[in-house]
Amino acid sequence: MKGVSVRKIKKICVFCGANSGKDVAFFNAAFHLGEVLGKRKIDLVYGGGKLGLMGCVSTAVAQHERQVLGIIPSAFTINNLVGETCGKEIKVATMQERLVMMMELSDAFIALPGGFGTLEELFQMISWAQLSIHNKPIGVLNINGFFNGLLSFVDHAVKQEFITPRARKILISATTADELVDKLQAFRFEPDPALSKLKWSPSSSQKEKLDLTLRL
Repeated sequence: MKGVSVRKIKKICVFCGANSGKDVAFFNAAFHLGEVLGKRKIDLVYGGGKLGLMGCVSTAVAQHERQVLGIIPSAFTINNLVGETCGKEIKVATMQERLVMMMELSDAFIALPGGFGTLEELFQMISWAQLSIHNKPIGVLNINGFFNGLLSFVDHAVKQEFITPRARKILISATTADELVDKLQAFRFEPDPALSKLKWSPSSSQKEKLDLTLRL
């Protein structure tokens, strides 16, 4: 991308459904995203297992000999609920611990089509960026208009002055994997002058987990 500084992205965390969805285009696009990451020598962080789009994108990345890391709550591994993770696996105790680890180990985030869990992960990362807990780019791969309604709602919230125009820039969207990764690499974080003054400190626990307690 000429004239644009490029962010170095080594690992991308992908949020997506444990189902494949109704439209085969979702599955094909997830696999293509994995191929794009592999060809660009970008490693994958994801939620673990081999179901649905999660298994699809992880398989594609692994086939290109890139590292795949699945971060999965221990509860999901009982009775092989989500299948075997494609690559290295880290088990955590809670969903919150999983999301914090994903944030810490990734350079950027992409959401593919999915359900409530995918949306929760997406908006949690957006909220943490707004609060300057991290400054990493976040995007949605808008396959066949899947995220059109969500993007329209976010723009509606901006018009109703619940989301600032500055915060709206946190959420990137594109219709192809290559375009989206290009946009993530070109992303420039614009912190909110007030929120960027908040103090977020790591806890003193032995595991050094991120403590998201607000320090006023």
